[in-house]
Amino acid sequence: MSSFLASPRRSLSDRQADTVARLVAATVEELRTHPEERITVRQVAARAGVSPATAYTYFASRDHLVAEVFWQRLQALPSPQPGSGSPTALVAAALADIATLVADEPALAAACTAALLADDPEVRRLRASIGAEVAERIRTAHPGGIAEEHLSVLALVFSGAMLQAGMGYLDYSQLPERLAVATAIVLNGAPT
Repeated sequence: MSSFLASPRRSLSDRQADTVARLVAATVEELRTHPEERITVRQVAARAGVSPATAYTYFASRDHLVAEVFWQRLQALPSPQPGSGSPTALVAAALADIATLVADEPALAAACTAALLADDPEVRRLRASIGAEVAERIRTAHPGGIAEEHLSVLALVFSGAMLQAGMGYLDYSQLPERLAVATAIVLNGAPT
């Protein structure tokens, strides 16, 4: 679902939603074939079969486009479901699901890291929405309710882990295990 569709300020017609979907898909394709720093909104528009003016109607920048890719993937991820595991294991699994959204696409992962750090008003809005969604997924995964202090620390751990992976200090494939250890420390006081 597009952030535009999720936003109470703006709803899109079916045609507009299709245009946004094509632009997002074209962004992913461009990232598969070109270095992130060389991609422009104009290139994405051409690949999507729309004019640059149309692309700029929906997306203010390349960073906005790339942040939208991550947001849409997060929105498409199934919500954590109550399970039979411990609260710690359920929260760790929810964080691992998010952390591995772009793990199989290194160029997209790097682009998402850079884009989500951009000082662009539309990216800030998406970053806030992503943060709220991550927090909600942690809350949903923890069956007994989670203390706000624990939630705050887990959100900080998660964003730090994503940044470390995005900068190449960790491989995305390492994140589930690292997040599981960190979740156990935060929720239980010690790794399990």
